[in-house]
Amino acid sequence: MFMTPTSASWAPGSTAASSATEPPCAGPPSGGVCAIHQPNLFPRLSTLAKLFAADRWIVLDDVQFARRDYQHRARLAALDDPARQQWLTLPVHLPHGRPTLIRQARLVDQRRARRRVELLVRQFYGRSAHWGAVSEVLGAVSDAFDVSDHVADLAKMSTTALLTALGWSGEVIDSSQISARPGRSDRLADLAAATGSTGYLCGTGGLRYLDARPFGAEGIPVLFFHTPVDTNDPLWHRSRRISSLWALSKIGPRELANQLAAHRDTHRPGAHT
Repeated sequence: MFMTPTSASWAPGSTAASSATEPPCAGPPSGGVCAIHQPNLFPRLSTLAKLFAADRWIVLDDVQFARRDYQHRARLAALDDPARQQWLTLPVHLPHGRPTLIRQARLVDQRRARRRVELLVRQFYGRSAHWGAVSEVLGAVSDAFDVSDHVADLAKMSTTALLTALGWSGEVIDSSQISARPGRSDRLADLAAATGSTGYLCGTGGLRYLDARPFGAEGIPVLFFHTPVDTNDPLWHRSRRISSLWALSKIGPRELANQLAAHRDTHRPGAHT
């Protein structure tokens, strides 16, 4: 089953706009590279870079929630001293205990969680010369608290708002709306095929377990994606630890988009968003 995709272009808008979807389509769109990743709260730059490099983000929301992962928390880094960091964590309730799926996880206290997000993001980045762009991202997430207490919705909004600030206009589709086999690699291949994707962008985490054979059976090439390692470049030095809010605040949306586009094109020659 394929459901209508939503577009990241609505992310910074009003509460009403944030719940809007595009008109129904006749079937899955064809072409384009997909990235499949769990919803992360204000994701790390390494994650955002992979999604930015894709034409389609399939939000993996129907797998088990993990408390030690990034679905409900982000590591904020101080604007002028990124070594000084603090966790922004949203307390969650798992209605089915440990087997609870990401899309089923709920906030413990919706109002307190919203206040904490607004306070800490402003505290860390309110002095940035690029606060206007950061505040639009924050505003989109704040609006999302008014309409949902599902952690997946808020994490997805934080990511789409960041992508939109960088000019990305790809598709965002929830995996829970697509039928797929249960096996890890089989599931990913089915999601890619069901959405008409012509390539699957695999990050370094996926390299540890991915079996490329189900993708080969669908005629979908696996494209390996990684961000710079062992680098002193401040942009990438902590890209696998801290929220991409730091990079947005430090260099602004235009320069960050340029940096991600340049990195994207090393993995996908001739790619564009």
